[in-house]
Amino acid sequence: MTTDHVVPAPAVEVTTAAVERAMTPLAVLVLGLAAERPMHPYEMLQTLLARKEDRFANIRPGSLYHTVDRLVDRELLCVSDIERSGNRPERTVYAITDRGRGALSHRLTVLLQTPSAEYPELYLGLAEAHELPRSTVIESLAVRIDALTAERAMFTTAADQASGRGVSEIYLLDIGCRCATLTAQIEWLTDLHSRLVDGTLTWDARGGCRAGDPPLTSDDFTANPTTPKVTR
Repeated sequence: MTTDHVVPAPAVEVTTAAVERAMTPLAVLVLGLAAERPMHPYEMLQTLLARKEDRFANIRPGSLYHTVDRLVDRELLCVSDIERSGNRPERTVYAITDRGRGALSHRLTVLLQTPSAEYPELYLGLAEAHELPRSTVIESLAVRIDALTAERAMFTTAADQASGRGVSEIYLLDIGCRCATLTAQIEWLTDLHSRLVDGTLTWDARGGCRAGDPPLTSDDFTANPTTPKVTR
């Protein structure tokens, strides 16, 4: 196998906004791999899948190669070498740039500091569950609880096995947070399920608020709710 060292192309001005748009979850994973050592895209793909890092993003060959191209365009990755081995196709090896390290550090800091505007479907289902019969909600919650319990067991086992191999907890922080979140959801949903089964929670969509009035308003989510006007 031979390698050709590639001289980086002259720098082209890249805007901060363009860099931020490029920092998708898959881009963060790719830059994280390149920060370990230079890699070609196929090796990146295989490494991500072997590490089960598709739990963070939808990883497909096409999307990964597209992400690599975007990161090169934004000067976050650069071509390091081109590998040739016999009659096999050339493989381009990419390395992270100084700009890439800065963008990765900034994005990780933002991810840790800033709650994102996420829209979990579970919350939507719970918010509109009153449209369903009580029996359907009970059955659906039981299915959900079983699925969450199995998911938690999978991640707990993975963390235990990694720890047994001497892997430091700093590489398993997402697993710990995920298991804690799953535990909280399981406990809350199990309590809700129990209250529906024993009738503690009355399932009457008409009884919670006055007819025609919304159950929640924007004032309910403010620190200092507007004082209701007194009807005279």
